[in-house]
Amino acid sequence: MKYTLMGRNIEVSDTIKEAIESKLDRLSKYFTPETEARATVGTDGDLQKIEVTIPTKLGFIRAEDAGYDLYSSIDNVAEIIEKQIKKYKNKLIDKKQSAIAFSQNFIDEDYPEEDEDGLKIVKTKSFALKPMDAEEACLQMEMLGHNFFVFLNMDTNQVNVVYKRKGNSYGLIEPEI
Repeated sequence: MKYTLMGRNIEVSDTIKEAIESKLDRLSKYFTPETEARATVGTDGDLQKIEVTIPTKLGFIRAEDAGYDLYSSIDNVAEIIEKQIKKYKNKLIDKKQSAIAFSQNFIDEDYPEEDEDGLKIVKTKSFALKPMDAEEACLQMEMLGHNFFVFLNMDTNQVNVVYKRKGNSYGLIEPEI
């Protein structure tokens, strides 16, 4: 695997770099040597945070962890990604074209199905989209007590989503069609 390491509000020292690469190396058995893993290390107040993203043909495999000890967070992220890979193996390599990022050993290896029905939709909800701006959508979301809200953006006339982020800030998702 190839690694891209970045720091936010922190300098990625050689010690941190070696720790990240050695922990993520245990994931290399699942991927081809050309697969890139992007790790971002940062601080959030007193907490040390690490995010790891691995792009595949089907999308991204991503995990993050924050704690007072960066090295235990690195361990946790590697463990989370390994569990995700094993749990969703059949869905990740369902089509041969999407298996390009994964090693042949991983494709051939049998892992027990942890939860076959893990991605089951149990409820469907329909609602009318009211045209509004993003600020009004955030207000509606807060009044409903939800952490996301789908609305018709009156400025772009497209369906958008606002969501609550950590630290009492908000995000806006605008799809590109």
